[in-house]
Amino acid sequence: MFKLNKKVALVTGGASGIGLAISKTFAEQGAYVHILEINENEAISAAEEIVKNGGQAEAHYLDVSKQSDVIALVNSITAQHKVDILVNNAGISHIGKVHTTSEDDFDRLLTVNVKGPYNMLHAVIPHFLEQGGGVILNMASIAATVGLADRFAYSTTKGAVYTMTISVARDYISDNIRCNSISPARVHTPFVDGYLAKNYPGREAEMFQQLSATQPIGRMAKPEEIGALALYLCSDEASFITGSNYLIDAGFSNLKV
Repeated sequence: MFKLNKKVALVTGGASGIGLAISKTFAEQGAYVHILEINENEAISAAEEIVKNGGQAEAHYLDVSKQSDVIALVNSITAQHKVDILVNNAGISHIGKVHTTSEDDFDRLLTVNVKGPYNMLHAVIPHFLEQGGGVILNMASIAATVGLADRFAYSTTKGAVYTMTISVARDYISDNIRCNSISPARVHTPFVDGYLAKNYPGREAEMFQQLSATQPIGRMAKPEEIGALALYLCSDEASFITGSNYLIDAGFSNLKV
């Protein structure tokens, strides 16, 4: 079950954190993974590691906010082989309330977190229509549906990703194109470590424990746990699922502790 043999997947932001876990998991289950990354060196390293471990992967530099570049790369990849899966994972974060969020920061998050997935959908869906179907997975967040303090711009963009998912699922349900999203809570990624090092030098371990304790289970998620859910939603076993947003949040959204 949950094998992706002979499937081809595009994973944006696929060389670090959650994206890297998805890339590795998909490759382990037989997919040919195209890692689309603005950090080209990280993409090359990730692809090399996957190949070294017996998987199939290619690295590509891509700024998802540049539509012409997105279209050109997608067309180049689809000229080689059919693409079966698109994972819109690339994104950036921001800390701040509305009155402390600058216009530049707001525009930056919209450009990457909202326009980026739009650009990928705009480029890939015509190929899905031509070949008779495909699977889309968008990375949302619990910030899309739960009020998180000091996350105004980030929450705004992830809310857009969530509703984008529903819209695409509805528009293409008759075309054998499925579209779902995942909404994680806190996940232990390099972003978390960098945030703690920058804002709490010398207190990283203490603050890590405090952040972990905000999750009802008492810890942050591992990227591999998000990767496992992504694998299921992109597999043939999930063929009856579309237009859904999956919380993976240790009960944060619904359990009071």
